[in-house]
Amino acid sequence: MEEFSGISVVFEFMRFLSTASLGIFFGAMLTEGFVLLPYWRSIAPTEFFGWYAANSQRLHGFFGPLTTGTALLAIVTAIGSLWEHHPAQWLAMLIAVISISVVSTFFLYFQKANASFATASLSADEGAVELTRWAMWHWWRTGLSFVAFAMAMFSLWYFRG
Repeated sequence: MEEFSGISVVFEFMRFLSTASLGIFFGAMLTEGFVLLPYWRSIAPTEFFGWYAANSQRLHGFFGPLTTGTALLAIVTAIGSLWEHHPAQWLAMLIAVISISVVSTFFLYFQKANASFATASLSADEGAVELTRWAMWHWWRTGLSFVAFAMAMFSLWYFRG
């Protein structure tokens, strides 16, 4: 059996922690897509805007740290993998890039869209159209998060010591 140095053990733990975080994040994305999104679409636009205004801070308070923490763990894991020349180092880098891409969707789209929902700055028709657009962006980033999680799981399985 291969001997591990102290730093190697830390990086191996980071790989497990990052994979777990990616799995939790992916699960949260699925929950948002399969539970919240259908609910939002089922209620009247004015009711949706009211619900979103009342809960936007909670959503941001949950998803913000989860998204950021998951990406940071992926980045630290990639840096550690490169530093120790782990066999999965390029896979770890790709996972980090995907995680950064998922975070970037907030700044590219969700920040403005979520604010328009919370402030009810859209008409009912515009709100329905924007919610459809929101869903497409959401499922795109959910797909990316699945790819990152699957790659991390593969990395743990295939490159196990």
